[in-house]
Amino acid sequence: MDRTSRVAVLGAGVMGAWTALHLARRGHAVTLVDAYGPGNSLASSGGETRVTRSAHGRDEHYPRWQRRALAEWQLLEQHTGIHLFEPTGVIWFARSKTGFEADAADVLERLSIPVERLSPDDVAARHPGVATDDLAWALHEPEAGALMARRGVATVAGEVRRMGGEVRIGLAKAPADTSASLTGLRLADGSSLEADAFVFACGPWLPKLVPSVELSVTRQEVLFFAVPPGDRRFDAGAMPTWIDYGEAYYGMPSIEGRGLKCAPDTPGPLVDPDQQERVVSTSVVETARRFLTRRFPALAAQPLAEGRVCQYETTADEHFIIDRHPAHENAWVVGGGSGHGFKHGPVVGEYVAALVVGDDEARANLAPPDDRLGLRPRNPGHGLRTSAGTPAPPGGAPTSGG
Repeated sequence: MDRTSRVAVLGAGVMGAWTALHLARRGHAVTLVDAYGPGNSLASSGGETRVTRSAHGRDEHYPRWQRRALAEWQLLEQHTGIHLFEPTGVIWFARSKTGFEADAADVLERLSIPVERLSPDDVAARHPGVATDDLAWALHEPEAGALMARRGVATVAGEVRRMGGEVRIGLAKAPADTSASLTGLRLADGSSLEADAFVFACGPWLPKLVPSVELSVTRQEVLFFAVPPGDRRFDAGAMPTWIDYGEAYYGMPSIEGRGLKCAPDTPGPLVDPDQQERVVSTSVVETARRFLTRRFPALAAQPLAEGRVCQYETTADEHFIIDRHPAHENAWVVGGGSGHGFKHGPVVGEYVAALVVGDDEARANLAPPDDRLGLRPRNPGHGLRTSAGTPAPPGGAPTSGG
């Protein structure tokens, strides 16, 4: 593709925004279009924080992508002076000496990614607010942590503008053109969007623009519990980001005084992201309190400081979709971020940009060793969990990251 070609990126979530930025860095004229704007509260990339961690069971590709992506987030933070990464570390609570966490620790050690294997006594000594009586051990990733989600997406979009790209609010309609090469899209306001290439990175709205894409869009609730007055055990710096894989819960310490984040990783009911009411449900709060009683007993009776409702958009095997559009040779489809897509945003954008411009060397350097990202039939149980070699724990997949 010519270096001055026009590229339209549909969707200003983390994957779309980083794709636009990498294309702008390559010198292309980029238009980034989103129905609600970068970092909006309806998007899966909205909200305050997301987990970034390397552990993915037996899989070696995603840890490599995560490390590359984290370096990009940190470079962006240094370049802009905007706080985007909180280096809390990430701890995985394990009830068995074998399984997902043990496989992940083996892989991280093999890849020379810093990791510690902690005994329950180690965990209790370092983090006295954690109950450890049911743990066999814990995996600790000292260089992992939390990304500032809404702020991060807004910062990336700001960099697109700074480099001469256009960031536009508008609702794109599904392509009506059936020709092999797509020339333009209609927006809901009657205007048109013309470009030489198109990237559909619309998160939970992707099936509305590319109906052949199969995604499950599920309601996910995120809770923040107030810490006891004067109690510093749950603050960033004292408490790490944490994942209780077996219980299908994850969360973060109190960052910027918001309270301890506690969220179920169980896929919720199917929703329309434009229509769902974003009010947390009493049943989810009550279930979370029961979990807190077991893992963080000092917080079980603490008031709910705030709650948020977002969504996962998940393929059947929980791998991303990054592939050419099924009908248009100059368009690409990017999605299936689920709860673990945010941390990979910079490298997903780098990979998509390489595909769009036809940079075969960059593409080959970043590509996974298999066809996991292709537009193809997806079978449950043949994705991240199979690569982990671990039976499904109650509540679902290793998608935690929201």
